[in-house]
Amino acid sequence: MEALLVSTGVVALAEIGDKTQLLALLLATKFRRPWPIVLGILVATLANHAFASAIGNWLVNLVGAHALRWILGLSFLAMAAWTLIPDSAPDEDSAPPRHGVFLTTALAFFIVEMGDKTQIATVALAAQFHSIVFVVLGTTLGMMLANVPVVFAGDALIRRVPLPVVRTVTALSFVALGVYVLATG
Repeated sequence: MEALLVSTGVVALAEIGDKTQLLALLLATKFRRPWPIVLGILVATLANHAFASAIGNWLVNLVGAHALRWILGLSFLAMAAWTLIPDSAPDEDSAPPRHGVFLTTALAFFIVEMGDKTQIATVALAAQFHSIVFVVLGTTLGMMLANVPVVFAGDALIRRVPLPVVRTVTALSFVALGVYVLATG
């Protein structure tokens, strides 16, 4: 249960102001069809984070517990710094979606999420908790908690969220996770 709750919280916070959240806003304002966008985000996130969790689980067996503890602790600290760097929205393609809103969203989210801080956090969380299912469920839930309101409320919601404050709280959360992992060897 801890893996689910921590994964949800970490990704929900890390996703605020992230490029995939900006992509959700862009798609919502461009296509104005929230349900296919939400389903596309869900499918892309499940696929992407399942892959990332499998990599994290594999890393545990590859490098050993002691080395992994240092890698994870330092990764969380690096993620804290990365969180403070604002993302910009992905480039908007002015052409109408060739394969529909759902497929356009799913493909765009899957690609944009590759190497993103939430995907890297998913790798680290899977390595930390050794629970692919709960980490994927938690990170996907966190992604949906951060993006679904953006899809439905659009830019009115974004204007009210103080992104610098959220980035700072998120960075401090990553610092706390990093220190915890390093201290509990």
